[in-house]
Amino acid sequence: MGLPRLFARPPIPETTEVVTTSGPVTVGVRVNARARSYRLSISARGEPVLTVPRAGRWPEAQAFLERNSGWLSARLNRIQSPYALAPGAILPLRGISHRLVSLDRLRGLVSIVDSVDEPELHVPGGPDHMRRRLIDWLKSEARADLEIACAHHAGNLEVKVSGITLRDQSTRWGSCSSSGSLNFNWRLVLAPPDVLDYVAAHEVAHILEMNHRPVFWRTVARTCPDYERPKAWLKANGAALMAL
Repeated sequence: MGLPRLFARPPIPETTEVVTTSGPVTVGVRVNARARSYRLSISARGEPVLTVPRAGRWPEAQAFLERNSGWLSARLNRIQSPYALAPGAILPLRGISHRLVSLDRLRGLVSIVDSVDEPELHVPGGPDHMRRRLIDWLKSEARADLEIACAHHAGNLEVKVSGITLRDQSTRWGSCSSSGSLNFNWRLVLAPPDVLDYVAAHEVAHILEMNHRPVFWRTVARTCPDYERPKAWLKANGAALMAL
């Protein structure tokens, strides 16, 4: 006879979130039959992972994660991005390398300019204002791309997206609330278009399936049949973009 529901263990989720000094961080959760204790680590892709013994209890795992949030923040801050938001740096935009050029004039909009070597992003306002102005522009570009992608996948899956929000999170690419509101990381606009499209399809599919069981991935495949390729790209290259 099983334990009464009153004394049942809380289920262990696939992911959880912890607040660090750098902001909220999404942590993957793995149950390991060989583990003898709770363990927090950073994967080769730069993703935080909380390992829980098979006999572990979720409240204890959460408490362990909270106690080690400072360590996690410090480790994540040490991950260096090959990209920078500074004059002369190379930054990908929709998967294509662009050189950043600072313009001395105060007024004007960020613009894409063709050149002999590689396209350039011209940012007005001088070097001191480059980072803020460039991020604001990248967010607006990401929103435009995501609105189109989400509308496409919502139509395919016959669901309604109640809203789209751009966020500056350190490990999460997207999320979906029970009300159908979708959140995305603005850095997706740096990745190739099919990667942004896959993440949009992923979160739209969560409106129907708030889990990652096989039925969820079949739902993703209904609207994004080739999702495995951009999913693999994001796992291999996402940490470098996240660290920006």
